[in-house]
Amino acid sequence: MQLVELNLVDDLARSVSVVSSFAITLGLVRLLYLRSDLSLRMRTLIFLLASLLLTIGMLSLAAAIDYEGVAPWVQSTIRFGLAALNFVGAVALWTNLKALVALPSPVIVASEQRRLALELATALQRYEMALRGSNVSIFTQDKELRYTSISKPLFGFPVEQVLGASDADLLGEMRAQPLALLKREALSSNEPRKGEVEVDEAGSQMWYDVHIEPLRDLAGTTVGLTGAAVDITERKENERHLRLLMRELTHRSKNLLAVIQAMARQTARHSTTIDHFVEQFSARLQALSRSHDLLVQESWHGASLHDMVRSQLGHHLDHDNNRISIAGPDLFLKPEAAQNIGLALHELSTNAAKYGALSVPTGKVSIHWARRQPEAGGGFELSWTEKGGPRVTPPSARGFGSLVIERNLARGLDGEVELAFNPDGLVCHVSVPEHHLSLQRAE
Repeated sequence: MQLVELNLVDDLARSVSVVSSFAITLGLVRLLYLRSDLSLRMRTLIFLLASLLLTIGMLSLAAAIDYEGVAPWVQSTIRFGLAALNFVGAVALWTNLKALVALPSPVIVASEQRRLALELATALQRYEMALRGSNVSIFTQDKELRYTSISKPLFGFPVEQVLGASDADLLGEMRAQPLALLKREALSSNEPRKGEVEVDEAGSQMWYDVHIEPLRDLAGTTVGLTGAAVDITERKENERHLRLLMRELTHRSKNLLAVIQAMARQTARHSTTIDHFVEQFSARLQALSRSHDLLVQESWHGASLHDMVRSQLGHHLDHDNNRISIAGPDLFLKPEAAQNIGLALHELSTNAAKYGALSVPTGKVSIHWARRQPEAGGGFELSWTEKGGPRVTPPSARGFGSLVIERNLARGLDGEVELAFNPDGLVCHVSVPEHHLSLQRAE
């Protein structure tokens, strides 16, 4: 009875061994089929292991069969095949033992995966932070030109609204036409395209430099587009401002040359010798240069009247500060008014130093100005008053200085100029209209 039970257990164990060997063999064959990316060495080892297990299974199956009527060579053949596989397996094992020993443990593999995942997440975070802080938007689109990913808001729309939409959905059919045409060219030609597009964002005109390339899958098939949109609005504004400055520079250069030409012609007309002409013309050019220095400091928005007075009378203020009185509110002149008033102040100070109050130690000059009430037309009034100088007699003929003050100043400012040669000192009164004043100094 015990012998029968042992035979049953032995048969059951052999059956389990046969089924397990075949199952493991099928599993290994399935692994080779699913993992076609394994190296040749690894595929060879798996194949040998599968062959070995298959042979063991067949041997166990042969042992479990009643051998009556079965050719004796069957079992011998299986055993020979098993021996051959064992030999080949042993050779393959010892040949690849070093590589097998060098295989990382599951713990090391898991740790390395975590480290790589952390590095990838950190790099992705830096990439996203860099894009958020820049004026570049990275995007992808499918073949229907619908956005599938976007790094930051685009065209003034949030990311949630951009995803799944097309340029026509966001901007309208007409406004999106240039951009859509550029993208369809990249799709049809399968080549990169780039261009500049203007977009209306909430009433403001924005410019983008767009670079587009076909997006391909692993097989090389074009599945959409990838691109970058760089906000170049500031650059375009700077270019427009530069063109405006160049036109303004050309205009002002022509005006300046006209002023210098008129100055040279009138100075020559009232000069008796070449030396006298050079002296007078050089002094007037320096006066014009001082006015321009103030204008350049304020980016040609204008000049302070107080700074203009001190600039033109600087030489006299250094030597006779107690003889010159300057008073008035802070007014900011427009460029044309600054140039004309600067030249007039130069002529008045030159005349005072040669013939007037500044030519004697007892003479004094008062330069005062004040705003006019709006009811009187606005603007301001400036007075130049000389006292304590030599007795004044009206000139028999008007010189260049008088022409600059009476004619050019009045014509250039559309204002009123009164030049009185009073016996006790020269008095000049100038009324300047409101439109020659700026409301505030340029920031």
